[in-house]
Amino acid sequence: MHNENHLKSSDTIRDIVIGMSDGLTVPFALAAGLSGAINSSTIVVTAGIAEIVAGSIAMGLGGFLAGKTEADHYSSELQREYEEVERVPEQEKTEVMEVFADFGLSPTLQRQVADEMAKDKDKWVDFMMRYELGLEKPEANRATQSAITIGFSYIVGGIIPLSPYFFISNSQMALYYSCGITLICLFVFGYFKSKVTGQNPVNGALKVVVIGALAAAAAFLVARQITG
Repeated sequence: MHNENHLKSSDTIRDIVIGMSDGLTVPFALAAGLSGAINSSTIVVTAGIAEIVAGSIAMGLGGFLAGKTEADHYSSELQREYEEVERVPEQEKTEVMEVFADFGLSPTLQRQVADEMAKDKDKWVDFMMRYELGLEKPEANRATQSAITIGFSYIVGGIIPLSPYFFISNSQMALYYSCGITLICLFVFGYFKSKVTGQNPVNGALKVVVIGALAAAAAFLVARQITG
């Protein structure tokens, strides 16, 4: 038996990656920057929670608008294709033939397939949407699902670098624990993200760790420089 392993639910995975990536990195950099300027963990937690709330809403709204735009675009192109198969059916058949010409079918077979496909208008339009325009029908409520997934993933990711500040009053001491916890989580997150997308998991994990570490280090050094 031959088993083929393909990535499923790629849209959901993409949303989780977007939310977790920014959720782990942005609050981590903010906390590091504030820790370089003040000694109070309370202020870091307050600012961090405010950023997580604002960031999750902004990211979720961005995901919603992106999903809504995709759905609206698909709907408008679908309507246009239905109008074209009614108004210029022979031209649309020619476009079908061009698609199958790229697959290496003979002109005779191309014409036969186009004529057969034209008997079912819905399947004909669906074929044109997929192979002429490269558009897949969006899932129902995709925009809302994307917003919720991205926003929740951002919150989960953002709480991780802030967690030590809840228990340690000195912000600079809490930063050491935050760095350790967050870098480990970034590595694990990067590893599994690369794993499911078919990339080298170790290299992918290291890239994510380096990006997060550089962002936090830059924020910390800038804050230290400003406060003297």
